[in-house]
Amino acid sequence: MKKCIVIPDSFKGTLSSEEVCRIVSDKIREIEPGCEVVAIPVADGGEGTVDCFLYAADAKKIEVETQGPYGEAVAAYYARMGDTAVIEMAQAAGLPQVEGRENPALTSTYGVGLILRHAVEHGCKKLVIGLGGSCTNDAACGLAAAVGTKFFDRMGQNFIPAGGNLKNVEKIDVSETRKLLNGYQVIAMCDIDHPMHGTGGAAYIFAPQKGADEAAVKELDDNLKALDAAIKRELGKEVAEIPGAGAAGAMGAGIVAFLDGELQPGIRTVLELVHFDEALEGADLVITGEGKIDGQSLHGKVVVGVAERAARKGVPVVAVVGSVGEEAEKAYDMGVTAIFSINRQAVDFSVSRYQSRENLAATAEALIRFQKAFHR
Repeated sequence: MKKCIVIPDSFKGTLSSEEVCRIVSDKIREIEPGCEVVAIPVADGGEGTVDCFLYAADAKKIEVETQGPYGEAVAAYYARMGDTAVIEMAQAAGLPQVEGRENPALTSTYGVGLILRHAVEHGCKKLVIGLGGSCTNDAACGLAAAVGTKFFDRMGQNFIPAGGNLKNVEKIDVSETRKLLNGYQVIAMCDIDHPMHGTGGAAYIFAPQKGADEAAVKELDDNLKALDAAIKRELGKEVAEIPGAGAAGAMGAGIVAFLDGELQPGIRTVLELVHFDEALEGADLVITGEGKIDGQSLHGKVVVGVAERAARKGVPVVAVVGSVGEEAEKAYDMGVTAIFSINRQAVDFSVSRYQSRENLAATAEALIRFQKAFHR
């Protein structure tokens, strides 16, 4: 084997994508010392997205001071590649930041907007925002306010909406935001296709994990419906049913509505920014992976996104995963050549998670030894 690309997602709860890259790459170099290894740790918009670009794309780390979900001062950073900025919304509005005080009716994405504004004011023309891991349900109203959008209630008072008072939005003025972002491209990376509201939307699907009980979920959803009506009335935009509109507390919908942004599958954006198609030239094998592969993995996730690109070049793709769930076999029709679970014993995840490094290394060794023998 002359060239192998290692391009995994993280194994959530056990191994970061960088750790997976390192373990697999070390085994390849040990068993196939003459092989060129291209390691590209990736994420699809959630926590760790910026770090992946810092590792894989020789990006510059830009540190900023911003606000957290409740307005507290927090330190954050984004990745810069030329005039492209990659921002991770979870750094200013992430669920871990509100542990023990979760309340999606009150939390805000305003700090995410401050990071975005910093990138704009320092010359970035392409703004990529990773959506995932949010503690908010404000449909990006906080973010929009930080970049100039004004929201008014029935009394004509300007306010910054949060999940609990979106219904109070009567008028929306995006003129300052349009001026600030004129000539800029805003892309939101998301790996879900949920709508803005309804039983399959942002509040019903994701708000419970953010601290909302049954009554709060219904109120949050009703508020999103009211905001949707205001967006239609004030901006003339239909955003609720766009795939991904419900991502990150309906931030997907807000980015389209207020920032004229576009939503893309996270892995598609990542593969373009790290020039994956070019890396495939001359490759004999691609090794990808994630914590669990199942039917959900077929919808905009890393493994299938990588496999679809590699299939166009005729490069085989092996998925090394933590576990294999229902409908995983459908990945074979989408470019995946083979799937291997790293679990070597029939034990519960609560036990196997502490053996992930050893199990991954052993699986990678077996895979590379077989590949070497097969191509001898």
